[in-house]
Amino acid sequence: MCAVLGRSVASWCADMDDTMAEVTSLNLLIVDDDDGFRQALVHRFLRRGYQVQDAANAEQAMDLAQRQGFDVAIFDVVLPGMSGLALLEWYIQGQTDCEVIMLTGQGTIETAVEAMKLGAYDYVTKPVPLKDLETLVGKAYERRQLKKENEQLKLLLRRSLPEQVMIGQSPAMREIYRLVERAGPSDKAILIQGESGTGKELVARALHRHSRRADRPMVVINCAALPESLLESELFGHEKGAFTGAVSAKPGLFEVADGGTLFIDEIGEMPAALQAKLLRVLEDGSLRRIGSIKERRVNVRLLTATNCDLARQVVGGGFREDLYYRINVMSLELPPLRQRAGDIPLLLRHFLGPGWEIEPPAVQMLERYDWPGNVRQLINAVERARIMADGRVLRVRDFPRETTEYQPLDPLEALQRYDDLATLERAKIVEVLRRERGNKTRAARSLGIDRRKLYRLVEKHRIESAELERALA
Repeated sequence: MCAVLGRSVASWCADMDDTMAEVTSLNLLIVDDDDGFRQALVHRFLRRGYQVQDAANAEQAMDLAQRQGFDVAIFDVVLPGMSGLALLEWYIQGQTDCEVIMLTGQGTIETAVEAMKLGAYDYVTKPVPLKDLETLVGKAYERRQLKKENEQLKLLLRRSLPEQVMIGQSPAMREIYRLVERAGPSDKAILIQGESGTGKELVARALHRHSRRADRPMVVINCAALPESLLESELFGHEKGAFTGAVSAKPGLFEVADGGTLFIDEIGEMPAALQAKLLRVLEDGSLRRIGSIKERRVNVRLLTATNCDLARQVVGGGFREDLYYRINVMSLELPPLRQRAGDIPLLLRHFLGPGWEIEPPAVQMLERYDWPGNVRQLINAVERARIMADGRVLRVRDFPRETTEYQPLDPLEALQRYDDLATLERAKIVEVLRRERGNKTRAARSLGIDRRKLYRLVEKHRIESAELERALA
């Protein structure tokens, strides 16, 4: 076949050294029955940063394609056994998104027309100038990327939400802004921790906007919102017929987010089996759709979030230790609203919008409240007040009862009310459990103790569930 090309393998290699342009790494498949020519191409493409596989016949190429995805392929039309055109037809029927260039020394107009009808990207006849072949491979890869980005955008449009921004100038929030600016440009995995309603997804979006991937997709999924079987399909995708109801192949969110960012909320709720699959993607970027043996590779920056203590879940065996360290290269701890002094007026102004006002006594009342549901609860309270308001001015009476009737426990008052420290300790535990809506993990964190000690204190002070229910009513 080198003779058909009219030049030696050594000549081709020398030209490649001089003329091969620097390109983005891509997965390339070369199928040619001339061993010397094929291996020379493989060697040179590897040196230029490609991920290259090669095959001497169509059967070998089909086996590779079933196990791995490719961006661009070069098929010789004349192959032993199954022809290159038959291989191209098999590729197209398999709905592969690989762009195929057909190459032959025995080209005819009829063969070229047939190849293009079958779905080939282009067709060239040997001998072909090396620069032309280089350009063709680069253009094929560009079209592959454009098609992929188009599919990503279609999927993202179905999942996108209006852009939101972080509001606040408290010291705690200024520290979050500083960390986002520092950590955003990094490609490292970041774990965002904080109570429910503190704005973990907003921080994830801010990290994505500050990253080098800002012009690529950011995809969001909540582990707590989906059952295990559906969560696996959403993350990793599935092939047609993989399970009942899988009427067509579907890419997972890792593929949708390829080149961009994937944000997994409530990562602590991920089942153990999926934790193992997630770890593999983080280790080498490889994954398999449900029902497929084909290995696919993605380049995704992972952001995760949780409102539970993952470190304690690791100790208790509920979360993989190796995965914990993979996702927690850096951690951001979001402050609860009760620790963001001065931010409530700013948040109110933002959520109310133009044309609305709020009386000063109502603002003072809202600043006294401890907001166990954080910013999300504040938004709901404002929406409720807008419905109840006469005119466009919010007053104390327009807000929910839990905010208008709330009386924070003053430490000096508590000391005067109770005769001993044990009673004061008991009252404090009940107060924090009430504030955290009975969530012992968050209550323990607020008290500065571990959850096991909190359980011992609840037992010691004989705090019954009925008492907590009355406190929460």
